[in-house]
Amino acid sequence: MTLHIRRAIAADVPAMSVVLTASITELCVADHGGDPSAITAWTRNKSEAGVAVMVANPDLELYVAERDGAIVAVGAATKDGTVALNYVAPQARFAGISTALLARLEQALVALGHREGRLESTNTARAFYQSRGWQADGPQTSGRVVSGYPMRKVLV
Repeated sequence: MTLHIRRAIAADVPAMSVVLTASITELCVADHGGDPSAITAWTRNKSEAGVAVMVANPDLELYVAERDGAIVAVGAATKDGTVALNYVAPQARFAGISTALLARLEQALVALGHREGRLESTNTARAFYQSRGWQADGPQTSGRVVSGYPMRKVLV
């Protein structure tokens, strides 16, 4: 397995959309409960048009992880110090890809001048983040289709 993490480009948009949608739909059942309306709401901006907007956003550092030349994970860090995305394709789960992508996102935050990172975890990913040094940072958010768990980590 050859894993390569790099900045996303416009040509990656179709594959990124597929990965994001499949990850949410298939891996985040603990969060959306299989509710079609919740899945639709969560994936609405993960269409090719929505992902193209993300790639063009100057406030996002968007990355893809390629395994043997195929995009299998998508991650993003924001200029304000947040891990905004870290999704892996279902067929690539438990292969260390999310861990490698998270490490790259943490490096990006440090390069942007942040000593601490923030994120909002799904229920599905909370144990993953906790095992990588992220700590709870407040109560679960509410009022959205899928509520998240604020977390933080000292990076430097």
